[in-house]
Amino acid sequence: MSREIAQQWLNDLADTANAKDFAAHMALISRRISLHGVPGFETIGFDDWSRQCQYEFENNILKSVHYAGFKLVAATDKAVMFKTFETVSATDGAVNAQGVEIMLEKEPDGQWRMVQQRILPNDEAAHDQLLPQSVKL
Repeated sequence: MSREIAQQWLNDLADTANAKDFAAHMALISRRISLHGVPGFETIGFDDWSRQCQYEFENNILKSVHYAGFKLVAATDKAVMFKTFETVSATDGAVNAQGVEIMLEKEPDGQWRMVQQRILPNDEAAHDQLLPQSVKL
């Protein structure tokens, strides 16, 4: 069940980003979000995440988001932690591909939302066998 919850959430996250549906996309992100591992930033919170998404969606910077690979780390009835490989393509041809660890929590309204994301070092993503064959370190 945990894998299905995570996979549906990833599908919804990618679908809302690819459709540039800002409201639906941000509804999948908890106001308590904490993003770690972005060079130059200690952590990124909800307001910064929201501003960046809105800017990218409104200015047609984002071309596509795709997730591949899956490794369940831990699960309870109210939380799921997993790792996956994220590929974000921009309309200018730039591609950001990286392993990520995501923690979802079921919030009081019953919606599963991301409360934490950590960008994985390449060696960890490789160890967890998340890297697609086309990605070389």
